[in-house]
Amino acid sequence: MIHRSAMPLALACAVLLPTMPVVAEEAGFLDGARTDLLLRNYAFNRDFRSHDAGKSVINEWAQGFILKFTSGYTPGAVGLGLDGIGLLGVRLDSSPEHSGSELLPVHDDGRAAQDYGRAGAALKLRVSASELKVGEMLPDVPVLRYDDGRLLPQTFQGAALTSREIDGLGLYAGHYREVSLRHSANMQKLSSWSAPGAESDGFSYAGAEYRFNGERTLAGAWHAQLDDIYRQSYLNLVHKQALGGWTLGANLGLFMDRDEGRALAGEIDSHTGFALLSAGRAGHTFWLGVQKVGGTGGWQSVYGASGRTIGNDMYNGNFTNADERSWQLRHDYDFAALGIPGLGSMIRYGHGSNATTRSGSGGREWERDLELNYTVQGGPLKFLNLRVNHASNRRSFGPDFDQTRLIINYPISL
Repeated sequence: MIHRSAMPLALACAVLLPTMPVVAEEAGFLDGARTDLLLRNYAFNRDFRSHDAGKSVINEWAQGFILKFTSGYTPGAVGLGLDGIGLLGVRLDSSPEHSGSELLPVHDDGRAAQDYGRAGAALKLRVSASELKVGEMLPDVPVLRYDDGRLLPQTFQGAALTSREIDGLGLYAGHYREVSLRHSANMQKLSSWSAPGAESDGFSYAGAEYRFNGERTLAGAWHAQLDDIYRQSYLNLVHKQALGGWTLGANLGLFMDRDEGRALAGEIDSHTGFALLSAGRAGHTFWLGVQKVGGTGGWQSVYGASGRTIGNDMYNGNFTNADERSWQLRHDYDFAALGIPGLGSMIRYGHGSNATTRSGSGGREWERDLELNYTVQGGPLKFLNLRVNHASNRRSFGPDFDQTRLIINYPISL
């Protein structure tokens, strides 16, 4: 069991650091540094199709600036470095009647902020093939994935350790105490999707992943705890295999959740299993996803975090209500197979049934997503990416809506 302090992190440091071989880092603090600026233009429209929705339409447009600095390490047995991030969002179009897209913060009068932003940094220490970071970060591990689905990414304050001293084996530990949501300039305490109003003192995790079979297979085991809300274990197996002209893939996962401490989100004793299978050939990739939630309560995760670890995660939902059973069909196409590199498309449909929510049991829902994206391959706008996607959601336990997003990302290396 993970206790309320950063016990996994401290334990991992105590065990791993003394056994690491002494290896000097060749690249210096500035020699190994890079700075990147991402310009993100984002237009969001959500049209509610039911009368019980608070607004008929949400419609906003904004410009984002995401600046990232990553240093190298000072020479010597112990290398020191610094990572920094600067975020700025600027309103281009909004009104009190149409705000609420989570592109921008919204004031008490319903008006979106003219602009917002924040800056943060993380100190890092490297010994051999192990790294410790302390500060503001973008965690991306199976039990905690930062959300980057709007104008600016979500960030967390805490500490994280990664160790890859053994070929194929990755060991991870971390502890976070605060979060800044994707539409906020401030830090706040952590909570869960199941009880957003219940504050926790911290989130801790420890995990291991092993790649083998020519790195075609990955096996992982994780444990996490959101103090006084839930504790979670996660097992997963990922495999890719060439067969004739096909590339087959399988992503299998099992979450086991329990309430923890004061159980501020109520009784939790659930398990969520999924299988996401794929088959690719000649530019086509076909996907089939099946998923089931059982026990008491739904799948647990940190409030605001992305659900992309789960098998049937889609643009607006992931079918993880208590008792819910769901399936997904998806088709991706890479137009490079037709001689148009940089152009891609995606269509998917997900369906859930037997969901237990605040509205009762037996809930049903479906979502249909469409996307077309293109990345410029050369010239002064090389790497500029244009994405347009459309989603339709229908639920027996919530408002129905259709949603369209236009996103332009232009990365600049400084």
